[in-house]
Amino acid sequence: MLMMQRARMLRQCLRASHRLCHSDVRVRFAPSPTGDLHLGGLRTALYNYLYARHAGGKFLLRIEDTDQTRLVPGATERLIEDLLWAGIEIDEGPGFAGDHGPYIQSQRTQLYSEAVDRLLENGSAYRCFCTERRLELLRKEALRTRQVPRYDNKCRNLPPEQLEAQLARGTPYCIRFKLTEHEEPLQDLIYGSVQHNVSATEGDPVIMKSDLFPTYHLANVVDDHQMGITHVLRGVEWQISTTKHLLLYKAFGWQPPQFGHLPLLVNADGTKLSKRQGDIGIKQFRERGYFPTALLNYIVSAGGGFEHRPNAKPQLYSIPQLAAEFCLERVNAHPSRLNAELLNDYNQLEIKARLADPQSRLQLVEHVQQLVRQAYPTHSNLDLVESHIVEVLHWASQRLTLLQDLTSGKLSFLWVKPSNFVLKDLSAAQLEQLLQQLDATPEYHKDQLNTLLKSYAQAAGLKFPALMKTLRGALSGLQEGPGVAEMMEILGKSVVLQRLRESIDKQTQQLQQQEL
Repeated sequence: MLMMQRARMLRQCLRASHRLCHSDVRVRFAPSPTGDLHLGGLRTALYNYLYARHAGGKFLLRIEDTDQTRLVPGATERLIEDLLWAGIEIDEGPGFAGDHGPYIQSQRTQLYSEAVDRLLENGSAYRCFCTERRLELLRKEALRTRQVPRYDNKCRNLPPEQLEAQLARGTPYCIRFKLTEHEEPLQDLIYGSVQHNVSATEGDPVIMKSDLFPTYHLANVVDDHQMGITHVLRGVEWQISTTKHLLLYKAFGWQPPQFGHLPLLVNADGTKLSKRQGDIGIKQFRERGYFPTALLNYIVSAGGGFEHRPNAKPQLYSIPQLAAEFCLERVNAHPSRLNAELLNDYNQLEIKARLADPQSRLQLVEHVQQLVRQAYPTHSNLDLVESHIVEVLHWASQRLTLLQDLTSGKLSFLWVKPSNFVLKDLSAAQLEQLLQQLDATPEYHKDQLNTLLKSYAQAAGLKFPALMKTLRGALSGLQEGPGVAEMMEILGKSVVLQRLRESIDKQTQQLQQQEL
């Protein structure tokens, strides 16, 4: 049964791919510059991008800034930076190529004015002179009677003489769109047939405000048409508004794009993600040290779009691999639960993948060098040799999920060489003898090392705690931290021998100076 289901799904995806190959797919990501990009926004951008790349189409970025009161300076630039960091290439958009610009809505107001004139002329829209005070009274009355607030369409059928009188007096007005009662069902690419009779629950919506800026509904439809958008993939919260958009397309006499609405991203317990949580911004993920590929795989692991592999171990896919396998019919129609543990797993997999490639390994080493210098700016005796960093990374790839964790205080011995340590409980000759045994040890695992150290202490007639204290100081200059054997394993054989040799040489020099 399972094999039959997979075969059927594969045929559906192949049919979908065949359709896409014979049309010029154009999709867009259209955020508002009101803050930083978050997980939900990145998911929308990613699925549009994967859909476009799978079909050999174009991915557009459009900035929807018609609500001028909520703009955040620099938000557009940071948003573009986050998209590029994630590996999402922009084919057309602000600062990029494209024949359908400008790609910022506040620079397209003339287009919206012309579109509104067209709706006024064909009777699909009208001027509304209702004041904010009247609208507020309508809202209060609806709430008092336990009804959903809605505009009562008072100005829809104003007599011509009243309309002319209001215009002659210069009364401020907005433009509203006439909702009709006979809306066709939305054929959602993800949810199937969806019916929302908005005229039964809402009043006529404003499509142009009194400041001559369009609302989302008008600008969205005009821009998608003018930019040749063929498929709209956006959050399910916009599904109820899509009926209005289809009515607008009908009023303009335009062919609408196909719509697909992505389900909500939710926490593992089913609760809704919230910007107030402070940890869903892409900026926060970047600052904490997550890699782009890890974050993208984390997102698609929750939202579907790929063949389901039950009980399979997490596997890391590049963007080209994700695009090749992406199938819209496989996108979940239920809320997408994020598993935070998977993000750490994917980041660990990315560290391993970069270590395996010579070029990316060098970039990884340079990144660690930068992190260490930032963490210990006053230290001049940092151990940042490439071979040492690579050895540490191989150890960390099995245990740590973030490179930043390598600069924590308890691991400072990895990078900061002991400078003021003096041998007290151990002579240089005794340490030289131990060094030779450590040099002859092929396995640098903490269990074997711990056995060797205990055997040496017993044979040399040394107290084991005193030996451990001396070695800890020689290797790290610290009084506490991981066990000495574990510390040796983490540092690796070459660094351990080097630091012990430096301690021996330092004591030898001190003895020679005392003799002089």
